[in-house]
Amino acid sequence: MFEPTITEDQQQLTETAHRFAVERIAPLAGDYDESGEFPLPVFRQAFDIGLMNVEIPEAYGGLGLQTIDGCLIAEELAYGCTGIATSVMGNHLAALPLLIAGTEEQKQRWLPLLTSELSFAAYACSEPEAGSDVASMQTRIRREGDDWILNGQKRWITNGSHASFYTGFATLDPKLRHKGMVAFVVARDTSGVSTGRKEKKLGQRASDTSDVIFEDVRLAPDQILGEPGQGFGIAMETFDKSRPMIAALCAGLIHRCMDESRTYALERKTFGVPIAQHQAIQFMIAEMVMAWEATRLLYLKAAWEVDHEIKRTSTSAIAKALGADWAMKSAIDAVQVFGGYGYTTDYPVEKLMRDAKLLQIYEGTAQIQRIVIARNFLSRS
Repeated sequence: MFEPTITEDQQQLTETAHRFAVERIAPLAGDYDESGEFPLPVFRQAFDIGLMNVEIPEAYGGLGLQTIDGCLIAEELAYGCTGIATSVMGNHLAALPLLIAGTEEQKQRWLPLLTSELSFAAYACSEPEAGSDVASMQTRIRREGDDWILNGQKRWITNGSHASFYTGFATLDPKLRHKGMVAFVVARDTSGVSTGRKEKKLGQRASDTSDVIFEDVRLAPDQILGEPGQGFGIAMETFDKSRPMIAALCAGLIHRCMDESRTYALERKTFGVPIAQHQAIQFMIAEMVMAWEATRLLYLKAAWEVDHEIKRTSTSAIAKALGADWAMKSAIDAVQVFGGYGYTTDYPVEKLMRDAKLLQIYEGTAQIQRIVIARNFLSRS
């Protein structure tokens, strides 16, 4: 049975990550948001103190920590900036297909690329016409002798411009839908692999997002993950294991909204008293506190199930859906607490509001999560 217990080691890990977020991320987050620059110095520091690639097993150079540990780190990094946290966690997302379906040789070849030095990887699934409907992808893969030939375009790829390799998905034939999907891994410097322009986004602007293009890319047999036709299952299992971390990002953003709102509400005065004494303000802050506590419990439960190999897709979907919705509401309310000041870049809450919106969209929209939840509930015997 799930017990939301945090060990002493996990508490120390959380404190380290929170201190890093407060001291190294938050003071620079606004500048990186404005410039759109990829914050390599911040990533370098995160890598050096062990806050990246923590769930990669020790056999491949990682720390071999659990999903819960990765989520605790993700929450704290998101407190500083969800854009920066998204790119840090993008490595984990890209590594998951290898951890799920890779052979020992494939893991030995690719995973140490992330742990031996600062580098990035990307998960290449979405396409211009295939986001929520993963099985409708058009990127094609075909056999040519012993090799495979890959052609297509991926869109909205986190770390796309900076990745050293991609784990991705293609189809043998679009008519086969989910039955024709193939998972693969490919180095960025492979002939025929290129990236598009960096997307200009509403929020999470410090996270790199771009197209990845494959033009007659030749893959060796040992670059296929699992068996041809198993790609859809690998993709869905990846999402089941990554969505608790998105919920953790939501918790981090909500926590930041709480703290910013509390500080401002205790200092700002209207009608002769701090606005924290007005019930209308108290209600909004109370909603944030409730949202944070609930989101944290949900992602801890979802992560616990992943770590204990309990396959309940709906748990991670619930954590992601509710967490993202609560993060969006908390950010909107934080702007409201600040009033006119909240609508300016002089305070961080307008950035929090812009950043929060993406949490309702990537790795399965809020509406897709509800479909997943309903179908799982209705299919119970």
